[in-house]
Amino acid sequence: MDFWNAVGEMGGWPLVFLFVALLVAFAFEFINGFHDTANAVTTVIYTRTLSATPAVLYSGVMNFLGALLTVLAGGAAVAFSIVNLLPVDLLIDANSNAALVMVLALLFAGVMWNLGTWYLGLPVSSSHTLIGSILGVGMANSLWKGEGLRGVNWAKAGEVGAGLLLSPLFGFVVAAALLLVMRRTLKEPKLYEPPHDGDRPPRWVRVVLICTCGGVSFAHGSNDGQKGMGLLLLVLIGFMPVHYALNVNDPEKVPQLLHATNEVRAAYAKYEVPLPDALDRDLRYVAGHLDGLGSLNDLRTREEKDENGQPKNVRWEVRQSLFRTNREIKRAGADRGTPAEFRAELERVRKTRIAPTIEFVPVWVVVGTALALGIGTCVGYKRIVVTVAEKIGKTHLTYGQGAAAEAVAAATILAADMVKLPVSTTQVLSSGVAGTMVANGSGVQGGTCRKILLAWALTLPACMLLAGLLFTLGRLLVG
Repeated sequence: MDFWNAVGEMGGWPLVFLFVALLVAFAFEFINGFHDTANAVTTVIYTRTLSATPAVLYSGVMNFLGALLTVLAGGAAVAFSIVNLLPVDLLIDANSNAALVMVLALLFAGVMWNLGTWYLGLPVSSSHTLIGSILGVGMANSLWKGEGLRGVNWAKAGEVGAGLLLSPLFGFVVAAALLLVMRRTLKEPKLYEPPHDGDRPPRWVRVVLICTCGGVSFAHGSNDGQKGMGLLLLVLIGFMPVHYALNVNDPEKVPQLLHATNEVRAAYAKYEVPLPDALDRDLRYVAGHLDGLGSLNDLRTREEKDENGQPKNVRWEVRQSLFRTNREIKRAGADRGTPAEFRAELERVRKTRIAPTIEFVPVWVVVGTALALGIGTCVGYKRIVVTVAEKIGKTHLTYGQGAAAEAVAAATILAADMVKLPVSTTQVLSSGVAGTMVANGSGVQGGTCRKILLAWALTLPACMLLAGLLFTLGRLLVG
């Protein structure tokens, strides 16, 4: 209901741009479905475990479940790693035209690159595409305002970049190693030979391949689905900051947060750790504005003026104080010079009281993203499937190679979920296929691999440049 309340307060072109932005964001996730998930169905199709139609339907359902169940059960940390790449203050501090252009530029840049590489049959990373587009508009906005390159959260970008760069290397090495272990322990020759016309794998191999296909699809949904949710949250925060600053749907949030401010202070006093001045100010700000309120919704009734006499967005200011508090507690938790009990107490307060107030995904965003990803999986997969199965290695994909590559990909992506990092399904699985080709002695096709590596290398800078150019063009047009 908060969404429709916010829509009711908008009008004219901002409302039109909002629905265009939401449509393009869902389109990005739809394209992600058939662009990335082709990797998951490649092995079952090319080993003749399943025919194409049931394979993509099965993968689509597993993508839907992965996106839906992971977030509903365990939170959306990966989604917020995407949101926090772009300091969301930019969307609030900028004038409304700049915020609209910023969101639309990163959306169109991502969709254009993904469609272009899909048309060429290149299995590039939708994760790199999205992250490059976010970095591009952040940098372009800062340069436009003469602030250098401050428009990007470089610390978070470094964390995300490390995961995206290391995961394909991990996929290549581990998939190759797993296939070598399989060759030593499973002596069935048919596992390591390309299937002949009409051949189908043994029943137990089919079960394994179906399970690994489902595992990769579920893992892709859990990780890439959250990236789509992060993209939609950027849209909602950019267009409706008052309504999506805080989770206003739980009436117990006010007493919980007031209790949390006291608990944080008590922990610092109990363990005789100096309370940082900035944290002290944020705790006072939150407590002072929440005291006496029935719910977070009531923050809208409190009016304040900034130094220029303009109305201040109090709900957003409280959100920012909680965001800084959350960040400071995480920093304190990494300080091994403080007692372990102190760090554990702060982390409990952060995870149960503070983080859920500012890191939340509306249910309609979760369901809509899961549907877009699942439906997208069922169309347009053939171009990428042919590249992965026929053009990476010099021989046809074998049963053993398919099982090894997919098992490693699924495990890598699920592990990334646990450490809250976005990784590329495309890169992990394609690298895994290449690794198994090398381990099997069949070799890889140098021309195709060079094209894929070049596309991988270009995706991040190309999307940064494209998004930056679109943002600059938009600012020139709208002022």
